[in-house]
Amino acid sequence: MGDTNKNHDDISNSTMSLGDHLEELRWRLIHALIGLVIGTTIGFCFGSQIITFIETPYIAVMGPEASLTTLDPAEGFTCYVKIAFISGLLISSPWVFYHLWMFIAAGLYPNEKKYVYIAAPFSAVLFITGSLFFMFFVAPLTLGFLVKFNQKFLGVSSQFNFQMYISFITNLMLVFGLAFQTPTAIFFLNRTGLVSLKTLAKSRKYVLLIIVIVAAIATPPDVASQITLAIPLYLLFELGIFLSYLVERKKAAQNNQ
Repeated sequence: MGDTNKNHDDISNSTMSLGDHLEELRWRLIHALIGLVIGTTIGFCFGSQIITFIETPYIAVMGPEASLTTLDPAEGFTCYVKIAFISGLLISSPWVFYHLWMFIAAGLYPNEKKYVYIAAPFSAVLFITGSLFFMFFVAPLTLGFLVKFNQKFLGVSSQFNFQMYISFITNLMLVFGLAFQTPTAIFFLNRTGLVSLKTLAKSRKYVLLIIVIVAAIATPPDVASQITLAIPLYLLFELGIFLSYLVERKKAAQNNQ
């Protein structure tokens, strides 16, 4: 009887009304936005250095004498603002992901909340890792492929516009950062009982097809960038399954003791 009452109390404590959820969401959004504003302010202060960093793949492909051009008087300023915002998102991502996961935790049972404390830091790390993976590995490969294609098959030289280049780099940094959330999402879904390991294992061929489609939509229309997104995405999917398997195995071993 005592155990029944205890379980009932746990369930009651984990239940929130719609109003409570909306209030929790409001406060989490406010805190996340404050962190984003602080991160964006830092991005404004170091905008020139960040632009130099973003231009690294372009210089690596086009040579040290290459430079980007602007076609509109306000283009440089609008790009600077966008860079500051994206940089702010990267800088504040640990704080933003923390509040996102804390909002999710508010609607979970007490025994499920512990997985949120594992998922939150991994989300931030994977987001930053995915963005940097694109910058250092995918961007030079993709730009090199496109420049060589223009020269060999079209007979034209490549001179990229500053705004288009910045949009290309920053948008794909976000795509790769979000794509790298795959193992965290899989681990969380499995540990909260929403998806079993057996179901995940059986869905491999469908997941692979979805990944190929997502990579084709999210990246430029060249095979190089599509493959460099699809392969890590599938490996991260397998990593999520592997992490879930390790936790289940450890839990089973503890129950057998």
